[in-house]
Amino acid sequence: MEKLAVIAASPLFEMLAPQELSRLAELARTLHYTAGEVIFEEGDLGDSLFLLIRGQVEVARRGPDGSLHPLARLSPPEFFGEMGLIDKDHRSATVRAHTDAHLLQLTAQDLRVFRQSHPDGFTFVVINIARSLAARLRDANARLSGNH
Repeated sequence: MEKLAVIAASPLFEMLAPQELSRLAELARTLHYTAGEVIFEEGDLGDSLFLLIRGQVEVARRGPDGSLHPLARLSPPEFFGEMGLIDKDHRSATVRAHTDAHLLQLTAQDLRVFRQSHPDGFTFVVINIARSLAARLRDANARLSGNH
């Protein structure tokens, strides 16, 4: 699938103009992982977000004994890794390819470049990230309270 089509279909880039989507497609790079391969580890410094093109990834956290405990399985058009771009902190989970997976990667530097030429589009991306994080927080709260 073409990078522009993936970006245009992603909820992360809702409300962006065609030229903004094209610029993001130019900045993004395509990555391939085989099943079981780690994309990033819990504790790594987060400086990229990833969009799923094809395949599935598993999000997991390490338990006290060091074993991985699955939290979620993601499929296209989902995305992950955006928290590190917001809080510039270490990764809160490990993500590995559950199946062979094709991803698009946008780094913090890519988004800084995008912001310089498309400040309004950048604002929409940040709003969409905030919406995603709010939805995940609501879901976590519902699970914790037993209202899932």
